[in-house]
Parts: sequence; structure tokens; C-alpha cells
Amino acid sequence: MGQKVELACIIDDDKIYVNLVKKIIEIKKLSKNLLIFKNGMEAFDHFKLILENASEEKLPDIIFLDINMPVMDGWEFLNEFIKIKNNFEKKITLYVVSSSIDPRDLERAKSFNLVTDYLIKPIELKKFEKIFDRNGHAAA
Repeated sequence: MGQKVELACIIDDDKIYVNLVKKIIEIKKLSKNLLIFKNGMEAFDHFKLILENASEEKLPDIIFLDINMPVMDGWEFLNEFIKIKNNFEKKITLYVVSSSIDPRDLERAKSFNLVTDYLIKPIELKKFEKIFDRNGHAAA
């Protein structure tokens, strides 16, 4: 499997999880580049800057968003991101990733149109590869 996704993004404060996912992406060559933010505010500030500078090529093809983070959690990020997303022409696929199995979190995530799916940690390698494969073909 070659690299199919140009730029992936992880928004998560769990260093162990982030390092594991980063290694998988590198070893399996799932994405050429990777953006990592430790909370929603860091990520949102980055996306706002891209919007201000009209440099959409720096937008990720795919985002993996945790919901439980300090500073700005995943829900707050979604509420803010939804306000600026329509200003981007690039299609961004967003997955909510959480260790929470609470059905209320699942329903809440699905209430956002921009959320493609709700993934429960840890993500199985095969599912991860499928997600990148599907999104890489869509971006190509």
C-alpha cells in the first residue's frame, strides 16, 4: 500500500496514543505528512491562520479528533470549526476518536454533519488502513 493521503491530522492530548498512531502512519506509509495538535484550540488557531492566508493546500485531508482534551475539547472544536469549514473548498474528512463508549457521545458526534464516523480507541490496524485507503482515493 502506497501513501494515499497527502496530509493527516491528529488532535489529541494522549501522548501514548498519538505516538502509536504516528508510528502506524509512518510504518504503513498511510500519509505523506502529519499534523499533530494537543488540543482543539491549537488546531483551531492553525485552521484560522490557513483561512486568513488562503493557503488551503496546508489543510489536512483527514482529521482524527479526540473529544476529551484540556483547553478546548473536541465538542468545542467542532462547534467552532463548523463556523469556518464552509470557507474552505477542500473536502476534509473528520473522525471523532474516543475511548468513551457512552452512547450519548456517539449520538452527539453523529449530530454534527461534518463528522464522518465515531471511532472507539484503540482503533484496529485494518480499520485504520481502510479509512486511509478510502480517503486517499477520494482525495486523489
